[in-house]
Amino acid sequence: MTEAVPATPGLSALDAVTGRRSVRRFLPTPVGEDIVRVLLAAASRAPSGTNIQPWLVHVVTGAAKERLSAAARAAAEADRFSMEYPYLPEKMKEPYLSRRRKVGFDLFARYGIDRHDMPARKAAMLRNYDFFGAPVGLFFTMERDMALGAWLDCGMFMQNVMIAARGLGLETCPQQAWCDIGAVVHQELDIPDEHILLSGMALGHVDPAAPENGLVSDREPVDAFTSWHD
Repeated sequence: MTEAVPATPGLSALDAVTGRRSVRRFLPTPVGEDIVRVLLAAASRAPSGTNIQPWLVHVVTGAAKERLSAAARAAAEADRFSMEYPYLPEKMKEPYLSRRRKVGFDLFARYGIDRHDMPARKAAMLRNYDFFGAPVGLFFTMERDMALGAWLDCGMFMQNVMIAARGLGLETCPQQAWCDIGAVVHQELDIPDEHILLSGMALGHVDPAAPENGLVSDREPVDAFTSWHD
């Protein structure tokens, strides 16, 4: 399996995209507010239908991040889940089920966790709520009454955040796991019920020594998902 390469400032756009990984262990190195502002300003160039720009962002650092993490872990450890929205179908079919299982098993192998060790698997999942050690947490929301097109817009904005971060020497991990305890995030960050939580995201400097950061998930070849019409 190919090893992930740490980010390097000045990457080409193509390298920034193809080298993106979901980083699951970060260094404690701080990321300044000025850098986050540059990153979000760049990401805001994402397209949106009729330029509605539906995305909203909540940035958490320091004591606010620690309070949120403590509340989130307590809720998840007690199985007090509050799903913000269904992310996956209730019944997964092929080939999606096999893809999901493989990346999960590959990650457990990197962690050194037996796939049947459920307590260890849960402990690994709970690290989401510490942002995998990242110094900055991002939350993406939008007004709940927006139509489906706004979900596309916000997805493109999030992708811009992840790619632009690599150009600044940073890495990310998009974390839909926060939406499993959406009520906690709403309460701790005072997000109104009229806004839907789309995803969380960890942002920081990659720990290049962490085995889990060497995971590179498989991708299908272009001809497997593309139809050519001439």
